[in-house]
Amino acid sequence: MPTLDDLIALALAAGREIMAVRAAGFDAQTKDDGSLVTIADQRAEGIIEAGLAQLAPGIPMLGEEAVAAGRIADCSGKFFCVDPLDGTRGFAKGGDEFTVNIAFVEDGAPTMGVVYAPATGELYAGEPGKALAGKCHPQTAQLLAPLTPIHVSATLPLQPRIVASDFSGRNERTGAFIKALDGATTHASSSIKFCRVAEGAADLYPRFGDISEWDAAAAHAILKAAGGGVMLLDGSPLRYGGKNGDFLIHGFVAYSGEAAKQAALTAL
Repeated sequence: MPTLDDLIALALAAGREIMAVRAAGFDAQTKDDGSLVTIADQRAEGIIEAGLAQLAPGIPMLGEEAVAAGRIADCSGKFFCVDPLDGTRGFAKGGDEFTVNIAFVEDGAPTMGVVYAPATGELYAGEPGKALAGKCHPQTAQLLAPLTPIHVSATLPLQPRIVASDFSGRNERTGAFIKALDGATTHASSSIKFCRVAEGAADLYPRFGDISEWDAAAAHAILKAAGGGVMLLDGSPLRYGGKNGDFLIHGFVAYSGEAAKQAALTAL
């Protein structure tokens, strides 16, 4: 079985490849589902898939680009859930808000995860009993200092801090949720929103609308390791493995602790 350090090393290697593609220049193409893909997505997933096959032969990998190519992994037991480049649209526009996401899932629950933002160097990782954060050099992906432990906020402030994306975070349901809680909003990119809750910088991350499992699994594992959790909009736990016949999550709320969860359920 791969260790958390193994998954971190793979995420950093994928990040280096993404930044190399950016430096060399690239074109974006549109997939059948209307989303964008670049050579950086494909090369990064290739690095991760090859690395996981070496580290854990026999454990399938559910990858965004593999699924797009029609290669669907068996997700009934243990599997890896990978988005090699979460935020391709922003990456293609020259922005910095994109991440590499690698998760290990057991019986529908993400138990190990790494989220790495190559352009900013932000790195988050988690496994049961341990959640970590650190900063890497964006060009070399070398750690600038040892990873440090992170934990969710121990208390819920009177005005909960709610993190949302600039794009999907501005829909009507998100606005109503924030208003119901009299929340203070902050913004973050892609999977980093979960990590803001995990490190105690936010209390809730609501998402109304569909998102793919590989966009959430790695950061979910980190948040869980930091003491938080993620629930579906009906309050039930978020499970992975395409139980609906697809790999879509139809909305969720990530929360820092029990008080935040109950406040979110009331607002919902």
